[in-house]
Amino acid sequence: MGEVKPLVEEEVSLEEAASKSVPRKRQWEKIELVGLALIIASLSVMMISPGTLAGLFSAMVDKVFPVVVEVFLTGTVGVTIIVSVIIGRTLERLGFTDALIRVFLPVTKLLKINSAVLIPSIYNILGDINAAGKIAGPILVRSGATKAEQKMAVATMVQSQQSFSTFMLGMIALTAVGVNAFVVVVVAVFLPVVVAPLILSKTIYRDTKAVDIENLPKFTPTTGALPTLFNAAREGAELVFLLIIPAVAAVFAVIGLLEYIGVWKPIESALSSGLLTLNIDPETGILSILASPTLAMAQLAEVASTMDPRLVIGSFVLASSGLPLSSILGQIPVIWAANSDLNEKEAMTAAVIGIVMRLITAFLVVYFLTPILV
Repeated sequence: MGEVKPLVEEEVSLEEAASKSVPRKRQWEKIELVGLALIIASLSVMMISPGTLAGLFSAMVDKVFPVVVEVFLTGTVGVTIIVSVIIGRTLERLGFTDALIRVFLPVTKLLKINSAVLIPSIYNILGDINAAGKIAGPILVRSGATKAEQKMAVATMVQSQQSFSTFMLGMIALTAVGVNAFVVVVVAVFLPVVVAPLILSKTIYRDTKAVDIENLPKFTPTTGALPTLFNAAREGAELVFLLIIPAVAAVFAVIGLLEYIGVWKPIESALSSGLLTLNIDPETGILSILASPTLAMAQLAEVASTMDPRLVIGSFVLASSGLPLSSILGQIPVIWAANSDLNEKEAMTAAVIGIVMRLITAFLVVYFLTPILV
């Protein structure tokens, strides 16, 4: 009897094994096919032209190196960002943010939006767009701003210049062509801070609500003077090294890749044609878009007297924005994703919408304002 039992168990196990379906082979996914194509392409290139991959890597490094090292590490931009964070945190400690909320409360209640929406734009005008996001993002969250209002804040923030030096050099260029710089600045820099939220709240970002001052928290911290300064300096350094430089490197590495494979020149040519159509000087316009609005305004100030005033005004309005593209596609998404309720895609989309509005503003200012001012 003891010998029969194992035989029965064996038979049952065989039946169970037979009844089990053979597992189906996992199908290839699209991304795996893309990976396979890359493997084949890489191996083919290594056999036919081994230097191509090395050249591609060098092209990307060569594009990233001057921006990261010469602009951010050994240049003034990195230090400017750190100083901007120090200034922003100091102003916040001295009641600047709470005062701004009260000043703009009547306007924002009229627009039926949260007052904190305008805070990033003001900090941007006073300091740096990266510091503005770092400081104003948490303020929007604490004030109870909806995601739509946070997106609106990003789109509005990129309506104004991210460096005071851009503003001053632009003023020199406008004066050189005999334009009333005050009118241009009011219409192109300060007016959009109110007009942009008005347009966006009625079209794309409708989930808005006015908030009474009683329902808003206090934004002035109680930190001591020295801790405020040193903590702000450390915060600024973290912003530069952990967020901005990686974002800039990613964007310019892609540009280096496009240059190496020969795709970037047609894109650059199309940009020049588009800018000229919008009455923006192509040379300084591309410089604003790809490299530095401050550098673009420095170059414009040198040659403005020999140029058409319309191109000078258009170039100034474009430069007085959240450009270059490394900010729009890299820095802003990363910073706002880390300091607000938005993810990187939402922040980037809002920034792109804001820059499109800025291009339209440049065209409208040149088209309607220049005939009056010149």
